[in-house]
Amino acid sequence: MSTQFANWSYPTAVKFGVGRVAELAGHCAAAGISRPLLVTDRALARLPITEQALAVLEAAGLGRSLFSGVDTNPTEINLAEGIAAYCAGSHDGVVGFGGGSALDLAKLIALMAGQRAELSVWDLEDVGDWWTRADAGAIAPIVAVPTTAGTGSEVGRAGVLTNSTTHRKVIVFHPRLMPAVTLCDPALTVGMPRFITAGTGMDALAHCLEAYCSPHFHPMSQGIALEGMRLVLDNLPTVYAVPGDLEARGQMMAAAAMGAVAFQKGLGAIHALSHPVGAVYGTHHGTTNACVMPMVLEFNRPAIEEKMDRAAAYLGIAGGLDGFLDVVMELRAAFDIPPSLGAMGVTAEALPRLTEMALQDPSCGGNPVTMTRETTRALFEACL
Repeated sequence: MSTQFANWSYPTAVKFGVGRVAELAGHCAAAGISRPLLVTDRALARLPITEQALAVLEAAGLGRSLFSGVDTNPTEINLAEGIAAYCAGSHDGVVGFGGGSALDLAKLIALMAGQRAELSVWDLEDVGDWWTRADAGAIAPIVAVPTTAGTGSEVGRAGVLTNSTTHRKVIVFHPRLMPAVTLCDPALTVGMPRFITAGTGMDALAHCLEAYCSPHFHPMSQGIALEGMRLVLDNLPTVYAVPGDLEARGQMMAAAAMGAVAFQKGLGAIHALSHPVGAVYGTHHGTTNACVMPMVLEFNRPAIEEKMDRAAAYLGIAGGLDGFLDVVMELRAAFDIPPSLGAMGVTAEALPRLTEMALQDPSCGGNPVTMTRETTRALFEACL
């Protein structure tokens, strides 16, 4: 069979620009939401931008209901609490407001609040056609408002949930998890702490990089991934140094969305390693991606060197893959990214467990070099 055989999907309406959070109520109404539940994390719930969003909803007669019980790596416990809040308030849709964790949990609340009691969220893991187990008509409408520039969950059809018992990160998928409207206002990202700006930005780079290197056939995503890498490399140092630069903030928000669109083509070992580390140790996802990125690039060198040489030329980087690696190392140093997983608290004793979890992660299937138990363990050791 030809390798040119694939299924492609592209995202939703995106309303992009400074100040567009003022349009939130109108976009909720257009999506059929009259009683929205705004879902965010605890830290963000205390910030003025969240009050601003709630005030917009309240002024339009849509109430000001808030659920902020979102952990850094959301679990089924957070989900159950969010569903309880959704049902108690007789809500008819959600507004995901925040970073990837808040957006993911908001989408999963919308997915599960109306499903039959016997259906578990784990029954909808992104495996084969498991998504067909859900009642699509019971999924509530979703409006996404990202306040970080990293995960791109605002243009995705899945949510990541950590099992609190097994500590395994699970990707839950349904086509109707795509938000009806995504509202990208770069001004909402200005107040991010610098380490979050860096970590989320490196997450966007990892998405674009792994999508570009994936061996799967998706030329459209290939091009988006390449331009997304350029936007990150050109703008992330700026927003880190000058947080109020709205032009660069906007470019980073675009890059984050582009990364999530592009990784329909596949992810790889960066995510296969960082998912279990984040699930077990509670580390920040994008920061963990940045930590393991150089080691994974070296691991994949035999399969990606020619491709990365072409990318480096487009990105204006001399020296091909080696030059790209130098840039990654410079970014890690500039952003105070931990130099190793050991520096992030990972121990050698955990490597057998982490290795098995990485091999179970769906991202490993998109890595350009096949991940075996032996090579994955060796890769973890190199990262340690």
